Amino acid sequence: MSERFFGTDGLRGAVNVHPMTVDVALRLGIAAGVRFRRGMHLHKVVIGKDTRLSGYMFESALTAGLCAAGMHVIMTGPLPTPAISFLTRSMRADLGVVISASHNPFYDNGIKFFDADGYKLPDQIENEIAGMVLDEGMAWPYPDTRHIGRATKIEDAGGRYIVYTKSSFPAHLTLAGMRIVVDCANGASYRVAPLALEELGAEVIRIGTNPNGLNINDHCGSLHPEVAAAKVREVRADVGLALDGDADRLIVVDEKGAVLDGDQLMAICAQAMMARGELPGNLLVTTVMSNMALELFMNAHGGRLLRTTVGDRYVVEAMRREDAMLGGEQSGHLIFRRYSTTGDGLLAALQILRIMREKEKPLSELAGLLTLFPQKLVNVRVEKRLPFEERPAIGKAVALVEESLAGRGRVLLRYSGTESLCRIMVEGEDEDKVKMYAAELAEIVVRELR
Repeated sequence: MSERFFGTDGLRGAVNVHPMTVDVALRLGIAAGVRFRRGMHLHKVVIGKDTRLSGYMFESALTAGLCAAGMHVIMTGPLPTPAISFLTRSMRADLGVVISASHNPFYDNGIKFFDADGYKLPDQIENEIAGMVLDEGMAWPYPDTRHIGRATKIEDAGGRYIVYTKSSFPAHLTLAGMRIVVDCANGASYRVAPLALEELGAEVIRIGTNPNGLNINDHCGSLHPEVAAAKVREVRADVGLALDGDADRLIVVDEKGAVLDGDQLMAICAQAMMARGELPGNLLVTTVMSNMALELFMNAHGGRLLRTTVGDRYVVEAMRREDAMLGGEQSGHLIFRRYSTTGDGLLAALQILRIMREKEKPLSELAGLLTLFPQKLVNVRVEKRLPFEERPAIGKAVALVEESLAGRGRVLLRYSGTESLCRIMVEGEDEDKVKMYAAELAEIVVRELR
């Protein structure tokens, strides 16, 4: 049961529906405090959140639990997920906590953790914490009254994060003369992202910077890049930046209004880093969802692409293991390990802007590196989450499709980490065939798993 408690990116779900309830959050705070408290002296934990209305109640519940367990809690208020990772390291805290459901609507929320080095917790530690939360008979080893924690707020957290992200942009460059549209999704970056860009000299046109607790990701941000694209065309901007609710992912729009996903951004960055000698082994780490065109691009340029399972923390784990410096996901999580330990939308945007400045070229010219293979993703609701190999009909159908694609395409079947869904992805050069194969496989999955 503990293995299913946390999903691919922490705990997430509908607010006031188990497990996203304040009583679970309270127990989660106690459990995390117990797990990361070493000895009886006071330890620190940094807590940040996005702009969801429910963030207040989860912040209070987690704070109560952590203080009860003997942790000193430092609250930052609304800040991007990567900002909490950075502050956890910078403030020498033992733990970082983010209250956010990322790109989900306001009625969802989530809780995820960072260790003292700013990395998301591995499955093993998450399962230990989950085991304590789910053990109704758990006897909490509370410290005595003298050793309970205090809760304080840090007022300059946003400023610290802005200074940190700007440090990744070369000091001899500025953004002066650039007009940039930034869509903050009415989320955690609504203050810091525009300010960072303005401090570097850009003229910033803001979208999604008026959160009200309910409008996070609401027809704005990285899930709706068409909004930023329309504004780029309207104001004739040089580039558009679309972040998600917790600002750990980035989608970019060029000056013509064309939308670039994470794969296209990784190609631009990988090429630039290889030219600068900053990509050890010319290795790029991404997930099984990345377009085959990215793999062919890396191979053609003397590089190598390593794929992991879906989830930016699995990308980061592989990067640490292989000593890779660049990784990410098609969805827009980009990790520049020289600067950060997790996906950071603002930092990634600064790397793209750096390349534009250094090459003195518009983004539309830089973006012509990949001719993306058509992909079709179909989500099928399933009642059974059986291993696919236990259903020979599914395996046979996949084999036939892969044979037809003749090495110029892929089939990927996987279960969602948060919903009762089977995700079917087919990729190939012929868009009509890709759609047909995806529909055929969906029919077979429905028959075999319902």
